[in-house]
Amino acid sequence: MTDPDPLAEAELRGLVPAVIGILVSRGADFATAEDAVQDALIAALRSWPSEPPRDRQGWLVTVAWRKFLDTVRSDGTRMRREERVMAATLAEPGASSEPGTDSVANADDTLDLYFLCAHPDLSPASAVALTLRAVGGLTTKQIADAYMVPEATMAQRISRAKSTIAGSRLNRLGELSSVLTTLYLVFNEGHSGDVDLVAEAIRLTRTLKTIIESAEVDGLLALMLLHHARRDARFGPDGRLIALVDQDRSRWDRHLIREGIEILQSALARDELGQYQAQAAIAALHADAQQVDDTDWVQIVEWYDELLALRDTPIVRLNRAVAVGEADGPAAGLAELRGLEESLPRYFAVEAHLRERAGQSERAADLYAMAAERAASVAERDHLNRQAARVRPGRKPPD
Repeated sequence: MTDPDPLAEAELRGLVPAVIGILVSRGADFATAEDAVQDALIAALRSWPSEPPRDRQGWLVTVAWRKFLDTVRSDGTRMRREERVMAATLAEPGASSEPGTDSVANADDTLDLYFLCAHPDLSPASAVALTLRAVGGLTTKQIADAYMVPEATMAQRISRAKSTIAGSRLNRLGELSSVLTTLYLVFNEGHSGDVDLVAEAIRLTRTLKTIIESAEVDGLLALMLLHHARRDARFGPDGRLIALVDQDRSRWDRHLIREGIEILQSALARDELGQYQAQAAIAALHADAQQVDDTDWVQIVEWYDELLALRDTPIVRLNRAVAVGEADGPAAGLAELRGLEESLPRYFAVEAHLRERAGQSERAADLYAMAAERAASVAERDHLNRQAARVRPGRKPPD
């Protein structure tokens, strides 16, 4: 089998939500339709490099529909449902038993699919996995590799998710906020395996932006683009994590920054402020600073105040403490830490940074070391250990 062209594969996966929507509109249940489309997707990846069809969506619909009917026919207890499906299909004006000739992608079907995959009864992990399969068009193996779990484990997770929402129709169950949370969870997983989940999250959010008008959808897309613009500067050639303050800003993607800021400005002009717009505004202020000393920390604090009004969480308050420490001095930042739990992720790292700025090097070194013990990744742990060695009197950071 010839390896598929990445661009062609991305185009193929972009057709998946519409094809699922078409099958469901013809009477297929979501779970069986999704399985059938996945089978068609695998068949396409095998045959299209040598024999690409002229009507790619029509080809997928035809093959997926046949696989759906094969599944229904193979289950004797579902024969009556098959008859109902076939009767409904043949009763449609101009419809045929060979879908693809009369099937038209419906943006509403795709939008409904986003909502269904973020169903309120699903756990965040299940919603992410189902979104990547049904909306993203990824195979179970690709998702499993991205999350570094066995394929069987991911298959069980997806199967349980589909069982949880069995019987649900494409009727936009749930909230748009759940859809956005799911997409942001995908974005924050980063890049592992052969799938770049950051790029996938951006692609799915771009698609969502084309089918629904929402300032918060735009805000989330802007936030993703602004964060993604700094990606190449976050790690050195040796794999070391590089903090924002030390990044080479010439390596930031200015095209993505401009696009993100333009999308954000358009969203803010609607005067429908939401948490993702506020977060994007903070990211934009960082991205707009040509040098770290140019950062407008006063405005960043003001945007954190807006964010707190929308979403008052300990993590937001922790991040705000950093901004206050930069805008008003380390003593003010440390005052903001009072009342927050030390168990918060990055709490010790934040306190260490503020103590270092206050000239308390020994205490800062101890806190950096404590933060390293709780680091979420090897790269972060090594970075914090280097910080501890750097500020500890008489100690040089490790190579």
